[in-house]
Amino acid sequence: MISENNLLNRATDIVGAVMVVGGGIAGIQSALDLANSGYLVYLVEKSPGIGGTMAQLDKTFPTNDCAMCILSPKLVECGRHMNIELMTLTELVDVTGEVGNFTAHLRRKPRYVDVTKCIACGLCAEKCPKKVKNEFNAGLDMRKAAYIIYGQTVPLKYAIDGDNCIYIQKGKCRACEKYCPAGAINFNDKEEMIDVQVGAIILAPGFSAFDPSGLASLAYTAIPDVVTSLEYERILSASGPFLGHLARPSDHAEPKKIAWLQCVGSRSQNNCDNGYCSSVCCMYAIKQAVMSAEHSSGKLEQSIFFMDMRTHGKNFERGYEDAKAKGVRFLRARPHSFVPGPEGKGVSVRYVDESGQEIVELFDMVILSVGLTAPKDAQALAEGAGIELDKHRFATCSDFTPVSASRKGIYVCGAFDGPKDIPQSVVAASAAACCAGGDLAAARGALARTPESVAVVDVTGEPPRVGVFICSCGSNIAGVVDVKAVTEYAATLPGVVFTANNMFTCSQDVQDKMAEVIREKGLNRIVVAACTPRTHEPLFQETMEAAGLNKYLFEMANIRNQASWVHGHEPDKATEKSKDLVRMAVAKAMLLHPLSEPKLSINPVALVIGGGVAGMIAALELARQGFPTHIVERQAELGGNARSLGHTAKGGDIAAFLAELRFKIAADPRITVHASAEVKVAEGFVGNFKTTLITPEGEKVIEHGAAVIATGARESKPTEYAYGRHPGVMTHLELERALASGIEPHCVVFIQCVGSREPDRPYCSRVCCTHAVMSAIALKEKNPHCQVAILYRDMRTYGDREELYTKARKLGVIFVRYSLDNKPRVKPKGPVVEVTVRDHILDTDLVFAADVVSLAAAIEPNDNEALAKMFKIPLDSDGWLFEAHQKLRPVDFATDGVFMAGMAHYPKPVEESIAQAQAAAARAVTVLSKKEITTPGTVAYIDTARCTGCGLCWEICPYGAISPDEKGMAKVNEVLCKGCGTCVGSCRSGAPNLRGFAKTEVMAQITALF
Repeated sequence: MISENNLLNRATDIVGAVMVVGGGIAGIQSALDLANSGYLVYLVEKSPGIGGTMAQLDKTFPTNDCAMCILSPKLVECGRHMNIELMTLTELVDVTGEVGNFTAHLRRKPRYVDVTKCIACGLCAEKCPKKVKNEFNAGLDMRKAAYIIYGQTVPLKYAIDGDNCIYIQKGKCRACEKYCPAGAINFNDKEEMIDVQVGAIILAPGFSAFDPSGLASLAYTAIPDVVTSLEYERILSASGPFLGHLARPSDHAEPKKIAWLQCVGSRSQNNCDNGYCSSVCCMYAIKQAVMSAEHSSGKLEQSIFFMDMRTHGKNFERGYEDAKAKGVRFLRARPHSFVPGPEGKGVSVRYVDESGQEIVELFDMVILSVGLTAPKDAQALAEGAGIELDKHRFATCSDFTPVSASRKGIYVCGAFDGPKDIPQSVVAASAAACCAGGDLAAARGALARTPESVAVVDVTGEPPRVGVFICSCGSNIAGVVDVKAVTEYAATLPGVVFTANNMFTCSQDVQDKMAEVIREKGLNRIVVAACTPRTHEPLFQETMEAAGLNKYLFEMANIRNQASWVHGHEPDKATEKSKDLVRMAVAKAMLLHPLSEPKLSINPVALVIGGGVAGMIAALELARQGFPTHIVERQAELGGNARSLGHTAKGGDIAAFLAELRFKIAADPRITVHASAEVKVAEGFVGNFKTTLITPEGEKVIEHGAAVIATGARESKPTEYAYGRHPGVMTHLELERALASGIEPHCVVFIQCVGSREPDRPYCSRVCCTHAVMSAIALKEKNPHCQVAILYRDMRTYGDREELYTKARKLGVIFVRYSLDNKPRVKPKGPVVEVTVRDHILDTDLVFAADVVSLAAAIEPNDNEALAKMFKIPLDSDGWLFEAHQKLRPVDFATDGVFMAGMAHYPKPVEESIAQAQAAAARAVTVLSKKEITTPGTVAYIDTARCTGCGLCWEICPYGAISPDEKGMAKVNEVLCKGCGTCVGSCRSGAPNLRGFAKTEVMAQITALF
């Protein structure tokens, strides 16, 4: 802990430290962004370890990544980081002071275990006689009073639950103390109050899942086979109570027929007073339905009961259509009641289908898709921090400052200001880090600690001494692969001197043990057989560096994706394939050589391409943190699409907001605007880009260290519904302009999903439903006699926008649902437009004589292909910018130093564009705040004796890393090279080779296989 005397010389000093309250994925991301930008971070978590709800999930949508597998590296990075101080079992009590100089008053509860002594052997839990419900497994099994939350928790140190410990409550037992080999048990541990001084505070306490116990019709407490979605996640999880085997609670039989019920605890004001939509439930139900089939040993029937299917996120609509193609049944119905099935097993569900027929159907299990509510301690936390909450106990934020709480210097992220999925939570986390960093920019680096460098052991000339670590990954791998047999087999391979099988090789304790073993056994090559190197290779390489080994003396065998997952029903074959993969990895590891990493200086200047709201916010935030920033905008005026918008969902005046942004940009000497300009050429690499602009004054060259791509999107032009053939048929933006000009229509019909959610654009444009509802409300409030109808496929007013949907219905707006195969029919008739739509409830046609027909035209990406090629960044199949990882790197590209923001990534409302712009700025600052960085050593090189100068390699290199030298022969710019190997595979002369993947190493793998 940093003492007060060390922190401050004067009461007015800015403190270069930030407190993050909450150790879920949002808190972790905020902490890492700040710590990597030069600030000291106190990460406060009320439980014994970090990880939050994401650690409880089986898979994540829409990529179906193993949640723990992608989270674990971040857990370990957080636990290891020199500038992150973990404060577990600690709660925020009160905050005094002001932005730049807060004093946070904390309460630390006793752990009763000395973390400096605990070796996480588990004997205390093994010998503890007291069993209590396991909260991590949603109460589906029991844990001991001496426990860790889960196997990969950070810090991996046991704790004693004082409320349930027999000794603490009754003065008897002390078995844990008796058997602890490290003498780590400390029953004298006491609660203590701690004061910490920080410059800013980020609140990320997560959420509480809705408790359906009070909803009698759902029989949650009466029928064991009715479970919540979070309980079902633990049932599916490889680390859960059933070890990933699909089983129903009543008799542990494998279910053959499962139903999901949506909107439990959301979109309801009758039973729970939660009028908002929880945003994530539709997609997680689809994910669970699809993944259940993979866990089932036979045919499985899956049904989802829903009101509106809200798959409004990036690639979510594809997930919905894919689920339908895989046989998931979607029923637009609201079940009336649940009763136990025969002999108390299963669930009998009574509902009315869309034709009005009453149906009673028997399911083996019913999953309640429970909504997200504010955390249980939200009120106490808000009072302590001095911030305001809304009527649902979520933190109050405005649309224009989406992560700023009501008290200056305090920010919120994750689901604390409303329900969010993981990507949005991560975006908000980085946005909060951006805002906090901006407040404290003058104190950047003042308290940051610099890690001591570890001397690298020179293994040149040493015979290979290979250590092989086989991961069980709970039952993810060990549930299929005989990991003991693979470990024993690895020990027989040439060069292998050490083998070990670990439950979770990526956990912090195993990483520490791995470093210890490397030193003790003199290992000079490491092979890890676990999951994918895409997420975990950097983690293991960091461990090697900590042990004094060159990080490139490492090879990974992916026995999860390539064995246990693809051969889940063939354990013997999966085991044999795992042995093959390990043998190949060892063969390559034997030939590996240490590689070096070039160091690059950083040019602390930013370039923002796009001058809409996202680009303007990104530029202002970067400048606020002290970095000169250039904005490139092809139009003569800044503002982008926002110039055509009136208000946000919460009523914010967008025109006034744009005026304020323009004023701030014009007044900031660190920001240079290049209007009516376009990018001609972009060259260089992270830290050292050189971009040439075409401007009205001629060409300009901008040298910069990072870039933010915020090129926006556009409203498409419809080709149906008489658009262009009648002046009364207009798009949403055209209607916005028409209403601003003063038109007063008597009948307005909105038609949704015009060009979206169709084969040419198989995505939801996300903002259209809310925009239509807002416009409808404005029309009805101005003229209550105006007839307004919205024709829709699914109303996707997610989050608190649902309350706008409710308000519109109360005002008399007519909502009529249509299907893709029976679209509305539009026919111009003189001064009006006749709109005919089939009402599914009345089973008859409704006809409207509309003055205005407003079409929710699809939002489509601008043409970013040329820009993408210049900056070596990818686009997805729809033309949107393609992020490095949809869940955990939502504003990063695979290309270092380039980031994205706004609608160029995917359609989104103004407040989400602002948050993403702030997030992109925060990620850019992690680059710009450093004086130098290193680049990977896995790069191509040219054997000049073989090169003929044919030019094929520099023509096909996707990164422009190869060019001719003065003699016309190929040369590699190692900084630009990404190690893709395209040049190696294409050269007929065999001149290029790839460090870390040399031909001899690859051939050794192939030879080992056969």
